[in-house]
Amino acid sequence: MKRIISLILLIVIGNSVSAQVKRPKLVVGIIVDQMRYEYLDRYYDDFSNDGFKRLLNEGYNFRNTHFNYMPTFTAPGHSSVYTGTTPAVHGIVGNSWYNKSLKKKMYCTDDASVSGLGYSGKEGKMSPRNLKATTVTDELKLATNQKGKVIGVSIKDRGAILPAGHFADAAYWMSGSGNFLTSTYYMKSFPKWATQFNQSGKVQEYINKGWDLLKDPSAYNESIADNNPYEFIFKPKTTPTFPYNLKEVVAEGGIAKIQSTPYGNDLVLDFALEAMKNEKLGKDNITDFLAISFSSTDKVGHYFGPRSMEIQDTYLRLDLNIATLLKQLDKTVGKGEYVLFLTADHAGAENPNHLHSMKYDVKNLNSKEFTTKLKTYLNNSYGYDLLENYSNQNIFLNEDLIREKKLDYSAIVDDIKHFVQKEKFVKRAYTRKEILASSPTDYHLQMIERGYDPKQNGDLVILLDPAFMEYYPTGTTHGTTYSYDTHVPNIWYGWGIKKGHTSARKEITEIAPTLSQLIHISIPNGSHGTVLQEILD
Repeated sequence: MKRIISLILLIVIGNSVSAQVKRPKLVVGIIVDQMRYEYLDRYYDDFSNDGFKRLLNEGYNFRNTHFNYMPTFTAPGHSSVYTGTTPAVHGIVGNSWYNKSLKKKMYCTDDASVSGLGYSGKEGKMSPRNLKATTVTDELKLATNQKGKVIGVSIKDRGAILPAGHFADAAYWMSGSGNFLTSTYYMKSFPKWATQFNQSGKVQEYINKGWDLLKDPSAYNESIADNNPYEFIFKPKTTPTFPYNLKEVVAEGGIAKIQSTPYGNDLVLDFALEAMKNEKLGKDNITDFLAISFSSTDKVGHYFGPRSMEIQDTYLRLDLNIATLLKQLDKTVGKGEYVLFLTADHAGAENPNHLHSMKYDVKNLNSKEFTTKLKTYLNNSYGYDLLENYSNQNIFLNEDLIREKKLDYSAIVDDIKHFVQKEKFVKRAYTRKEILASSPTDYHLQMIERGYDPKQNGDLVILLDPAFMEYYPTGTTHGTTYSYDTHVPNIWYGWGIKKGHTSARKEITEIAPTLSQLIHISIPNGSHGTVLQEILD
């Protein structure tokens, strides 16, 4: 009888163990700020075997992943990747934006109720409180009853805070002084290991190195000539050319200029590895999450553009960062014990002046000139300054003044729409009414609708023609519905991931629910729940 009971107990225990939810020890989410998918193809031959190539050749690559809304900016991008929804739901409609309801400019992670740790000043008054939806990192905290650790790291506050979510153990970002910091939203005192990192002198070590090409100049044949008129010049230099004496650049522009070199990514990786070691991420059977955002790619892109030797060198060095990270994960967590995804928060446009030099009739636009022209038109037409704000291609009208003067709001909006659409560079202007009604036949309108919050956005939204952009004559920017801003990497690697690839169109909002399904946690509360089925089959 005892043998029978023992046998039954063994069967019950065995079934219980086999029925336990299986999860990886660690999830690593990587966002590469402003990474165009085509960089993977263009620079492939110059990458090492252990970085991007390892992910591409041993993981699953979704080659045709796009953002499905406008505006394609950093804060909405990070938020959308991790919430699995769009700005219309999660509320982060820009990096900063004019809030129509509050009648003031907002920054995505501003929070006056908290203070900085590791560095004092306004840079520390940050938290995720403006984010209206939960993130996949939040859902992991709930699923593990707060036992799984979640940490976000970036040089940008928004790149660390928004992915880490509401319930994170910590988010760390870099101040203008070169120190990493966090806020009292997460903790009462700054960790000793983080203080030691700030005191280690790493920032100065990188400054002392200067920035020269990683490889022989002949390896950069995918880029245009080093000295060209489409790139920003780092003072006190007189040309946008290698090498860069960073001591001189920092003396002219401050320590924060290190963020606009590949060394910003090095510092993020250095700090992330210290966080992983000291917080013991991936060291037990309760899943932890490390969210890393490499943002120097964005800063270099803005300064030098997508065809520069500077951006190519930045990606060749980032490839080595990825290789170092993978090697460390293999060593400390264990190969096959972690799952990693790599994507971007948006891509980036070609420099219009460069395109114009090749006979494409496009150009950079000056938003101040457009604002002045619109203000003048409204003053001449109605006798009042009805333009409250123009930013992020949103036109905000002074509705209080319109009501006070008993003007016809609908007629004014229609008038502005027709006026704006006469501009050569405007493809279409959409009114609030049109956006909220949307239309399944208008692809661009649907993307604008997904990025639109009527409490925070404008009375009209402008869609520029392809390749035009409101930006400086040099470098590049992003923000539109077009493929050069929406097409980004989406690569999965490690625990539970098979090798393969697909060119089927996917959307960035499918990442969070896919990860939720993969590691058996709830889908973030604002997500539609559409998944990347190929890696779940």
